Amino acid sequence: MTRDILVAGETLIDFLPEHPGPISSVERFDRRPGGAPANVAVALERLERTPLFWTRVGEDPFGRYLVETLADHGLPDRFVERDPAAQTTLAFVTHDETGDREFSFYRDDTADTRMEPGRIDDAVLEELEWVHAGGVALSAGSSREATLDLLERAGSLDCTVSFDPNARPELWPDDDEFREVVREALAHVDVLKAAEEELEALGFAGAGVDEMARDALSLEAGPSTVLATRGGEGALAVADEDAPWAGTASHPGYDADVVDTTGAGDAFVAGAIASLSDGDDLEEMLAFANAVGATATTAAGAMTALPDREAVRAIRDAE
Repeated sequence: MTRDILVAGETLIDFLPEHPGPISSVERFDRRPGGAPANVAVALERLERTPLFWTRVGEDPFGRYLVETLADHGLPDRFVERDPAAQTTLAFVTHDETGDREFSFYRDDTADTRMEPGRIDDAVLEELEWVHAGGVALSAGSSREATLDLLERAGSLDCTVSFDPNARPELWPDDDEFREVVREALAHVDVLKAAEEELEALGFAGAGVDEMARDALSLEAGPSTVLATRGGEGALAVADEDAPWAGTASHPGYDADVVDTTGAGDAFVAGAIASLSDGDDLEEMLAFANAVGATATTAAGAMTALPDREAVRAIRDAE
């Protein structure tokens, strides 16, 4: 079967706490599969748009578990790499009382930092309509060059390229480096999805998220569409005349019984890609993507909470 979407980036283990609070107060954690691009890939599969997925895990018990999990979720293993010389990344998650989270990473020269340029050749990219990647892969190792190379070649071959900076301050001790590297990536990006604080961290100016999104569109080389998420307040979209869906739209989001916000942004990304690639306009895309993101917050874990289309319809119908 021909796949028209490729997702690229890390797959890792999230350890979720048994209760909210600082990591020093937690005695037990539950192991869950995670990694923002992995969540996006699985979410697309759940939405009946199964992508190719390029990732790299260790040839260790955690890596074997993740490979099995990806297969169980129906993702093809063509570009799922196993590294015999590196371990799989671990991330310990802590929650506050609202479900918002922070991460502590164990990621020193792990497998997901060792992706290599050229692994996805031009013949594969020529068959694709959409390529999506995230910012964590840019933070360390050869995966930075590999991701930049992928985005540049995908853009030159007329793929729609989307990107989520997925800012993790723990992985970017130098704010200037984060801004410089991500802006380098944005030169090859068509659709940027970012939270308000990420737009600010990238140096986009404005009195609010709307103005910062428009500032991102003003880059000489950069995105033609910005999807700005605002947590429980929904999201907005701004697209210039170069985008197939030119215009602006906003959506207030959906009420949900929030258990865990881990992966909600990734679910939103998958909903946006699925909707835009189906030809929806910005208003319908935001309504759909927000419903996917909201539904993903109603259970613990990222990948394990991702909804199918029936669950998305249910939350939309309930409004």
